[in-house]
Amino acid sequence: MAQRTSLGDANCAVAQALDVVGDWWTLLIVRDAARGVHRFDALQRELGMSRKVLAERLRLLVDAGVLTREPYQDRPVRYEYRLTPRGRALLPVLVALQDWGDTWVMGEGEMTATTAEASREAERVHELAGTRVPDLRLLDHRGEVRDPVSVSPYTVLYCFPGAYAHGESYPPGWAEIPGAAGCTLESSTYRDRSAEFTAAGATVHGVSTQRPDEQRAFADKERLRFPLLSDAELALTAALRLPTFRAAGVSRLKRLTLVIDRDRVVREVFYPVTDIEASVRAALAAVTRFTGGILSG
Repeated sequence: MAQRTSLGDANCAVAQALDVVGDWWTLLIVRDAARGVHRFDALQRELGMSRKVLAERLRLLVDAGVLTREPYQDRPVRYEYRLTPRGRALLPVLVALQDWGDTWVMGEGEMTATTAEASREAERVHELAGTRVPDLRLLDHRGEVRDPVSVSPYTVLYCFPGAYAHGESYPPGWAEIPGAAGCTLESSTYRDRSAEFTAAGATVHGVSTQRPDEQRAFADKERLRFPLLSDAELALTAALRLPTFRAAGVSRLKRLTLVIDRDRVVREVFYPVTDIEASVRAALAAVTRFTGGILSG
């Protein structure tokens, strides 16, 4: 049995938090639970840890209220481990750790809203191809709860750092952050070509970590005909390990595009996006390639 040693500082929130999640296996379990990996055997395969150690860590997380244990089979009884509200509150911690690793461990220590095509960050994002988007719900810019994956044959999900109805709303120095500028152009280009995506069998969704009210003001100003989704709580970001950067104290998505099929499988990944209009054309071409035989049959 693993022995946990209290860090002892009752008045330090950092010490008390580390007393719950200070073991590195613990945060990796939270990471994978956020990705939709809920069952013991699946967690063991993903993490490569012993059954004994995994069982101990799961028990500690359940006792701490980070995970809940829910039965999914009666004979024999088997359980799934799902994040509680307390566990989901750790998602910004995971995203911050990933951002720090991308910037300072695998990167050059510079704030950027993009990456190099040959970077390990880009390699990680491209590994999303073939993976499944877990079931989750986000608020759209009208405040309605919505699945980020539509019921149409394909969903084009474009992630962007932030777009505002008024220029003064952008964080200071926004235009100087590599890759940050261009969100209005991207959304308006999808708007102008939305009929082509519909004809090709795809629904377009934009997603950022902005609040729904900020997105609504922008969508109304630009007369967008498709929903913008708010990932302000970082559920989608953590689930797919999407790349982020921080500006004005907020974690923001780097610009990338996913083409997802009806079965929630990522079929195409575009990252980094350096030519916005070309990326929209590429997404439309991918959808047309995937659905051409279906729509003409």
